[in-house]
Amino acid sequence: MHFTQDSHGSLQDLPQGLRTFVADAGDTAAGGALERRAFLKLATASGFALGAFPAAVLAQAKGETPVAVSALKPTEQPAAFVKVARDGTVTVTINRLDFGQGVQTGLPMVLAEELDADWSKVRSIHGNADPAYVDPVMGFHLTGGSTSIKNSYMQYRELGARTRAMLVSAAARRWGVDAGSLRTQAGQVIGPRGKKLGYGELAEAAMKLPVPQAVELKNPKDFRIIGHATGRIDARAKSSGGQSYGIDTRLPGMLTAVVAHPPVFGSKITSVDDAAAKAVKGVRAVLRVPGVLGGEVVAVLADGYWAAKQGRDALKVQWDSAGVGKVDTVQQLAQYRELARKPGAIKYEADVGGLAGAARRISAEYVFPYLAHTPMEPLNCTVRVTGTGAAAKVDLWVGTQAPGWEVAAAARVFGVQPQQVRVNVQMAGGGFGRRATPSSDYVVEACHITKAARAAGVDAPVRLIWSREDDVKGGYYRPMHVHRAEIGLDAEGKVVAWDHVIVGQSLAKGTAFEGFMVKNGVDGTAVEGMKEPYDLPMRLSVHHPELNAPVLWWRSVGSTHTAYVMETLIDEIAAAAGQDPVEYRLRQFGDKHPRHKAALELAVNRSGYGKTALAEGRAWGVAVHESFNSVVAYVVEASVKDGTPRLHKVTAGVHCNLAVNPRGVEAQVQGGALMGLGMCLPGAAITFKDGQVEQSNFSDYIVARLTDMPDIAVHIVPSADAPTGMGEPGVPALAPAFANAVAKLTGNRPRELPFKLA
Repeated sequence: MHFTQDSHGSLQDLPQGLRTFVADAGDTAAGGALERRAFLKLATASGFALGAFPAAVLAQAKGETPVAVSALKPTEQPAAFVKVARDGTVTVTINRLDFGQGVQTGLPMVLAEELDADWSKVRSIHGNADPAYVDPVMGFHLTGGSTSIKNSYMQYRELGARTRAMLVSAAARRWGVDAGSLRTQAGQVIGPRGKKLGYGELAEAAMKLPVPQAVELKNPKDFRIIGHATGRIDARAKSSGGQSYGIDTRLPGMLTAVVAHPPVFGSKITSVDDAAAKAVKGVRAVLRVPGVLGGEVVAVLADGYWAAKQGRDALKVQWDSAGVGKVDTVQQLAQYRELARKPGAIKYEADVGGLAGAARRISAEYVFPYLAHTPMEPLNCTVRVTGTGAAAKVDLWVGTQAPGWEVAAAARVFGVQPQQVRVNVQMAGGGFGRRATPSSDYVVEACHITKAARAAGVDAPVRLIWSREDDVKGGYYRPMHVHRAEIGLDAEGKVVAWDHVIVGQSLAKGTAFEGFMVKNGVDGTAVEGMKEPYDLPMRLSVHHPELNAPVLWWRSVGSTHTAYVMETLIDEIAAAAGQDPVEYRLRQFGDKHPRHKAALELAVNRSGYGKTALAEGRAWGVAVHESFNSVVAYVVEASVKDGTPRLHKVTAGVHCNLAVNPRGVEAQVQGGALMGLGMCLPGAAITFKDGQVEQSNFSDYIVARLTDMPDIAVHIVPSADAPTGMGEPGVPALAPAFANAVAKLTGNRPRELPFKLA
């Protein structure tokens, strides 16, 4: 396989919501990467930082002048990504945040494969907001949309191959032989008569050599790392308690901030009585700062978290919410139901006149609540400022999915240039989308507090920590949605017309993404997963009400609700047609959707569906869904006892093309399945009353726990095609598969999440 720096992926490789963006923003002729002018335009308009100091890729070795690298992009130059120590240890810098999805192992595996590294000596670290670490397809810094491996697969292969070629060239020079006579294996260059040089012995000389622009990549049949189940690099640290996260940041003289947020988003402060707070031992300051969602907040600065929290809890704050909207779930649901009876902005237009004369009709209304992200590591950000005024430099320590956004946000708060802001990306304990907030809310909040503290004479690094209650009551949420479907069937059960309306807040409106994600009034994230892969005559329209409830993507984004609607309705249509739900789907796929077919058949065959007799009181449930270019099919066994549904066994069939690390894919599907199950559990809903979130912690906001986990087996369809994403696709199909089993057991089809069977 021959690869050059001009090779790019197909436009179809992009997440669905970004395909239009690339096309509109000026993609290259190959359709996979933004041209510089288009990227600059997007970056300027959206506030993305183009880079931060230092630009490591501008030199190949400290003190050395770059040699023949001008034709290479920062994302293609090994010096920013690979460091080889004298003992042969290879440290790979990843251009993504690892917050549990295993990219800190997956990307090094890809690079190490082409480098021919000794895997036992491979380590990895996070990058920052340097231009080298942008997503090579999207052109800006982002961990999201399950793009980490997919978009950087060829990039990291090429980086490894370039580094290997430079090491071989260095060895050839030392031995005075032709580089073509040498080979590499497990961290060594092997020459004539068995001579060997370790990579560590060659690294310094190698990094002074010209970087090759064209490199030869391995044939996949020769892979010895990629495709093999591999333990995670960070497993020992995490299992032993030695892993550090953003919340563990410690700096000399650092103070901790805890914030009092308004009970209704955007409320202003009428008065603050901080006497009791200031009396708490360790409290150093009480500060009023702007609220990211409007209004103000009050921050308590103290020597540690507990003192700061006690101080915050002792505050007496009077809030004025007269001028802001007050969301109420009961009223909102009534409003949404009314809107769902009317056509909205059109996504798909089809003739639905056949509804009037249909032999049979299915009328269905679905309700999905707000959901919180609740990552196990609470939100946090540490800020240190050195210098003053326009010459100040800002350091951030934060587990962020979008370091470029945080650079731009901090620069605005402090009135400095983006080049004066450095993001030290930290390992994060989960996120599910919450650490990719276009408003950079908790980062902006930490910056405002630090700025206010300095103005008040408190010059110290500040670590902001949100409590669990702060996050549940004052964070961002997966939007509430209502779906309404009217489906007409002929006498044989064939769909003749499908009229569908979705009601829910837009995720992109008001953000930098609006220009390319919202088309003709339809936010693409709200409709992803609808209709496809089924060839159905659907009219799909959308309403996007505006409410005073902040919303954000939640793991698997629109597919969290669209997959449920599509896959439960497909089951219902199959039943109406008198067909087995698996056979019905396979006939729908035909030859047009081989990946869906392969994933479903694999799950069915490995589960024993239709062949194995189930225990009394159990039923099968099936669902299959594509999201982020990967397909996951689930076959589940469930029961219902005393009105409570129970999931016993899950068999997954996965088509993600080449599985770089099968063990990582398995872990993502297991975690995604548990998260999908969590959507079904009573108490898994965020509700509002008089503008305030009613839940506060895991005592009244339910997430799936270890005790809820069913037996699960994950099977991967073999493929040598370039990998697709796996961080999110494990979530969507689980809930509808579970619901389809429940429908068989009870005769009632759950139309609402979480399940309400009574």
